[in-house]
Amino acid sequence: MADSHNCDVAIIGSGLVGSALACALGESGLEVALIEAQAPRNAGAPDAHMLDRRNLALARRSVETLERLGIWADIARQAAAISEVHVSRRGDFGKLRLDSGALHLDAFGCTVPAPVLGDALESRLRTCRGLERLQPARLHGWRREGSGLLLEVGGQQGLELVAARLLVAADGTDSDTRERAGIGVTRRDYGQTAIVGSVALDREHGGRAFERFLDDGLVALLPLAGRACGFVWAMPSDAASEAMRWNDATFTAGLQSVFGHRLGVFRRIGKRQSWPLRGITAHALCADRLVLVGNAAQTVHPVGAQGFNLGLRDAVALAEEIIAARTQGRDIGGEETLHRYATRRQADRDATVATSNALIAMFGSSNAAIRFATSAGLALLERLPVVKRGLARSGMGYRPEGTP
Repeated sequence: MADSHNCDVAIIGSGLVGSALACALGESGLEVALIEAQAPRNAGAPDAHMLDRRNLALARRSVETLERLGIWADIARQAAAISEVHVSRRGDFGKLRLDSGALHLDAFGCTVPAPVLGDALESRLRTCRGLERLQPARLHGWRREGSGLLLEVGGQQGLELVAARLLVAADGTDSDTRERAGIGVTRRDYGQTAIVGSVALDREHGGRAFERFLDDGLVALLPLAGRACGFVWAMPSDAASEAMRWNDATFTAGLQSVFGHRLGVFRRIGKRQSWPLRGITAHALCADRLVLVGNAAQTVHPVGAQGFNLGLRDAVALAEEIIAARTQGRDIGGEETLHRYATRRQADRDATVATSNALIAMFGSSNAAIRFATSAGLALLERLPVVKRGLARSGMGYRPEGTP
């Protein structure tokens, strides 16, 4: 006979967004089940966070969120402040520079290696009350039962049944949960692959972050602790396959060539990892007692470094709506609660996805007129401090949300 579990909220996927949601619900008094594909760390299996070589640009609002969740203290020592942001296109005259000091801020946000954030979330999860972790385990399906759902979960001990009032899909771009729920998506293949890693510098970076558009992609450099930067180099996928085969010296020289010498000479490249770039936008955020968060809801191009920040805002908004429903005596998985969440997230979600796609369309165009207009636009923005403040505020994650 299958083991049986009862919970208020079942979260599918323990990536960064799913884990953040579990942490946000950690002191709510609700019973939460985190259903994770990977084995526990003490089982000797590789941990997904440790294999992630991305360096995440955390917007200022995201840093504030992690502080409230009690996570930031474990991250701060390995974080690097982003005090300036430089945007340009190779070969064009227009440039944009945002300076946090000019806006009377200490920083726009911070860069944190993904494994550092993963470790901090893991430490916090171990202290969350009311949290049950099923791992390694996978969701095989579910059915409606009474005022909730009955989930069929396969684990090491065989089939387990989990009764939940709300099911949250945080299982990424290729979300099986979303597909099982019958929620369609709009897909966008950028035809690019991002190579990510870190590079050592011969001088201090001064907290400067760079996003430099190329004819066939982009390269971004993010400050890290010490004389190092994280990089994202997006290029056509066939070129990326070849670049991943280059030795370290050849790759370092190639990165230096496309970026230039604004940060001095690149001395040493770290281990690299490649990620195919695909965009998806789910046609709905909710179904019957089910809600999507993070990349399961929308996956965006790394331009502007908004992906995780957007997903974290999803997690926080959902946690707040769930807790508010419980406090007010409403059904946490009911139609009203999910409608409030979807309405609240629509404006931020739509604006972030639209901005990401627009930037790729404008800066990725080879049309001479569009290139000139884009470059002229950057040059104009550089002279408009009020508009620059608005751009900076948006980039820091302070986007408007809908009213539930």
